Amino acid sequence: MKLRIKGNSLGLRLTRSELVKLIDTGHIEETIYFSSNEQCRLTYALEHEPDLAGATLRYDSPEVVIVLPEKEAVTWAEGNRVGISATVDLGPRGTLDLVVEKDFACLDPSDADNLDTFPNLNVPGICA
Repeated sequence: MKLRIKGNSLGLRLTRSELVKLIDTGHIEETIYFSSNEQCRLTYALEHEPDLAGATLRYDSPEVVIVLPEKEAVTWAEGNRVGISATVDLGPRGTLDLVVEKDFACLDPSDADNLDTFPNLNVPGICA
């Protein structure tokens, strides 16, 4: 799972197997460490929950979790939709844009990062 942070936006990109795991288990996560100190880390996760009206965010340091409605996550996983986006109201801090997307293959077919990605439909023949 790839994490992207830019300004007031937070994004996650999932490979095929990560999306399957999310749907099957309801939760996927990764942790990045910034030093040998156990407390110097950030865990980012994606979950889905039934009966949720829209995508939301849960933050409890050192973990940030994007939570999707279960029905929307399943529909997204099974279809051709690229991603799910939402905006979270932060009160006096403004808003935070959330984006969760399928990870499509890069245009370079030799790139090891293309393993387990979704085929790039914009380039016929390169990513089969």
